[in-house]
Amino acid sequence: MRIGHDSIIGKEKNHKKSDKIYKILIIDDSALMRSIVSDIIDKDNRFKIVDIATDGMQGLDLLVQNNGSYDIVLLDVMMPKMGGLEVLENINKYKLHCKVIVMSALIEEGAKETILALEMGAVDFVHKPSVIHKSEKVTFEERLLKSLDSAIHSHRTHTEVTSLKTVRSEKKTVSNFFDKPVPYSGDSKPDKLIAIASSTGGPRTLKEIIPKLPGNLDAPVILVQHMPAGFTKSLADRLNELSEIEVKEAADNEPLRKGCVYIAPGGTQLRVSEGSKGNPVFSITDDPPVGGLKPCANLMYESLKKTSYKRITCVVLTGMGADGTNGIKSLSKSKKLHVIAQNAETSVVYGMPRAIAQVGLADEILPLDDISGAIIKNVGVLNNGC
Repeated sequence: MRIGHDSIIGKEKNHKKSDKIYKILIIDDSALMRSIVSDIIDKDNRFKIVDIATDGMQGLDLLVQNNGSYDIVLLDVMMPKMGGLEVLENINKYKLHCKVIVMSALIEEGAKETILALEMGAVDFVHKPSVIHKSEKVTFEERLLKSLDSAIHSHRTHTEVTSLKTVRSEKKTVSNFFDKPVPYSGDSKPDKLIAIASSTGGPRTLKEIIPKLPGNLDAPVILVQHMPAGFTKSLADRLNELSEIEVKEAADNEPLRKGCVYIAPGGTQLRVSEGSKGNPVFSITDDPPVGGLKPCANLMYESLKKTSYKRITCVVLTGMGADGTNGIKSLSKSKKLHVIAQNAETSVVYGMPRAIAQVGLADEILPLDDISGAIIKNVGVLNNGC
């Protein structure tokens, strides 16, 4: 459905001029959501809605007919006739050039589909408000504009996974980085830790890293992925399906153990503290966002200063902004660190890893395919498991 320049809301724009106008296609079966999204986008003169589709089939027709005409596609995940994942599969199949942001309601099935959509190449997602009232609209507006900003700074112009069937049927994989295990020299005390920070493009990136880690990794892994409440559980479940190493959401007061990846629950702040028996444990709180982030990687890294971990491998992956840099900088004053940053070429958004590289803290700047191997080489594995 083609729409004119003034047909969305009929109000004059009063914003700073933008050098480029990014053209947007909305694909959503909800008339209310289409109206809300249109009103939000109309306030920002960087963006212009040029087409609206009321279902996936109509949206795909527009994409095929106008390949290259849309900078960003806002794609509903759950739709009749053709769902968002099928649209993404066809975008891959026909190599259509666009950056996709998926929109999803916070329900169990919607969260699962969102994680799969991110694996299939969507650059970001935004979850729809559950109740349409003023405060929810304001929050949704902030999330949507932040996602649009992430999309225009992302490197990806089209998706890469070609088969939805393949994505749905993937099984656990076993790490084969080394013919022989990396020997572990030392005792079983909690002296080593891996702490990962990621944001925009993170779920797809993590899918290429976490399943390659062995189950007998000689360190726990903490992961802060910028996501709202509800979606991190689906991310943990999905990565656990694909991985030899155990992956789960972290729980308050839970001890950290080797050979496990703990994901900070969305909508909370995660810290690590010393437990009563000298074992580090998680502290999960409802503290306010820091720099708009909840969870915040800087808080997680800062908390590690008072723990018994002596050697910490910090990994900074794709994402907007600079979350993680200040925390790692502070942590480096009291702990022995090995810092790995993802390189620009393989980052969806080269913000967080660039920030850590610019301050000179990165020991290694690596492409995505090399990060799992670097982690394993740095911490080793336990010959007899955990």
